[in-house]
Amino acid sequence: MRIGIVCYPSVGGSGILATSLGEELALRGHDVHFISYERPFRLPEDAPRLHFHPVVINEYKLFKYPDYTLPLSVRMAEVSRDYGLDVLHVHYAVPHATAALLACSMLPPELCPRVVTTLHGTDTTLLGSDPGYAPAIHHALTRSDAVTAVSDFLRQETRRVLGFDGEQEVIHNFFKPRPLRRSAEAMRAELGLHDELVLLHSSNLRPLKRIDLLLEAAARIRSSHPFKLLILAGSSFAPFVSEVRRLKLEGRVIVRENVNDIEDYLQIADVGVFTSESESFCLSLLEAMCFGCPSVARRVGGIPEVVEHGVSGVLVDVADPVEFARAVESLIEHPEHRSSLGQAARKRARERFSVDAIVPRYEALYQRVCTMGAGSQREPISVAHWRTGRFEANGLEWQH
Repeated sequence: MRIGIVCYPSVGGSGILATSLGEELALRGHDVHFISYERPFRLPEDAPRLHFHPVVINEYKLFKYPDYTLPLSVRMAEVSRDYGLDVLHVHYAVPHATAALLACSMLPPELCPRVVTTLHGTDTTLLGSDPGYAPAIHHALTRSDAVTAVSDFLRQETRRVLGFDGEQEVIHNFFKPRPLRRSAEAMRAELGLHDELVLLHSSNLRPLKRIDLLLEAAARIRSSHPFKLLILAGSSFAPFVSEVRRLKLEGRVIVRENVNDIEDYLQIADVGVFTSESESFCLSLLEAMCFGCPSVARRVGGIPEVVEHGVSGVLVDVADPVEFARAVESLIEHPEHRSSLGQAARKRARERFSVDAIVPRYEALYQRVCTMGAGSQREPISVAHWRTGRFEANGLEWQH
């Protein structure tokens, strides 16, 4: 098959997932075309059947803000036409699914690929509550040929927040570690580690990741065994430096920004620590599981679908730094329990969230949408329907 993938190229769960999916599809014989404003940061340069098509964004003074959706839609239409794409798999409803629908409207029916939209979280949990975006998101989902969500939690939230009652297939994230570039000994030496345990946190540091809670909890850990908190930051850590000083954590926190070879760091992690107030899935948690690293995380969103409390990790019910610190302490102080949880975490990751468990489900979905009757999901809205149609989401109603 010829598959177009549209995603954000920067460090983040959706981009990592989309890039890994494209790589695996190419290994299985599909031609994969990535379309974005930059090359995804983990996308190989010269791998067979993997192609990258940049979107050029012109900052005309005519517009107050640079527009991305329109040039993206034009590029998607061009790539679909020139390479005969069967499927456009877009990650996030806005702007990617809306751009895909616009691209399809530019093409003759015989050149129009099927649109598969994957929801990762913020298109529902953040933008879905915004009346300036909700109607566009609802429209994009309704007009997509298939919609997937990365967790059952997100599927239910999309139905609740947006009032979207269409079919959503839950396909969880997966993670396939890349070969290590450096040894564990080299990594520990680079970080100046001796006998300390490594508590690992990786995220884009957005407010919902609750870095404030993470640092507060780290400051309250009381353990007979020394530890370091290693933060792999997808954006600048500068806003949190003053908090590190206030909590007197200068000697305990190590920060690395915009890491590409995350596997080199995951191999030395002893305990993952994730304090998010909301997560649709938490790919960082799965990354740790793949390396036999158990995590302490809050019981929010889709996290309980990833980790079984007391079996493959520890879940904390409240946003209390003291309670979170006690949970981390229990794993630091009891290495046998930590090892048992880590082994179960690795087994769960391999059985439920591996390439072999997840990628065939996307392939089967592509096959299904491509065998649907022409136009079965994309009949044009009549003028009368547009004038009288009502769209409801988050308790609000839009009437045209």
